[in-house]
Amino acid sequence: MDQKDEHYFNEFSNSEVKFYTVSASLRKHLYLFKTATGIFSYKKLDLGTRVLIENMIIAKNANSFLDLGCGYGAIGIVLAYESPKSMVYLTDINRRALWCTKQNIQVNLPLEKDRIKVLYGKYFEPFNSKDVQFDAIYMNPPLRLGRKHFLRLFEELPIYLKKDGSFQFVIRRKMGAEYVYNYLIEAFTKQNIEIICKRSGYWVFNYLQG
Repeated sequence: MDQKDEHYFNEFSNSEVKFYTVSASLRKHLYLFKTATGIFSYKKLDLGTRVLIENMIIAKNANSFLDLGCGYGAIGIVLAYESPKSMVYLTDINRRALWCTKQNIQVNLPLEKDRIKVLYGKYFEPFNSKDVQFDAIYMNPPLRLGRKHFLRLFEELPIYLKKDGSFQFVIRRKMGAEYVYNYLIEAFTKQNIEIICKRSGYWVFNYLQG
């Protein structure tokens, strides 16, 4: 793991805090994101997240969305902008990332704060005691923790993803995109999983809850 990324899986980062501002044009709209050391890809929006954002399927009608492991909030903020009637939840275990996410909501969607919820916790932990399900979940998973670590999330999906709901995520080909695809079609069926796109070495997946 690169030294600059060594803390972003943890609750608290021990690295010296330095703040940055990242600009990104996404789906024909310009966003400004406050970032900080100790957060994944703090100097620029990483390519995997960009490919996911540019190609993810977003319902325009009122839905409930989850940005799982949100980092500084780029995916969730784009979801909220593109689907203005939807509720959007963002979760992360990194406290510094969540602070930046809240700042970025204030900067990019200052009038929409009531329908955007930022929660602390690892993956689905913030919802363990809540009766909540999502129409769609979006994620750029931390595959440096291992593919099996990521694939265990599919055991919990039926609890938190509505029937016919969508789990969209991005994986770099070199980090095991083909392995994940083969695993999923064996564990489920080809009807449950599709590849939305393959671009710049990244695969964007759409898993459909049966």
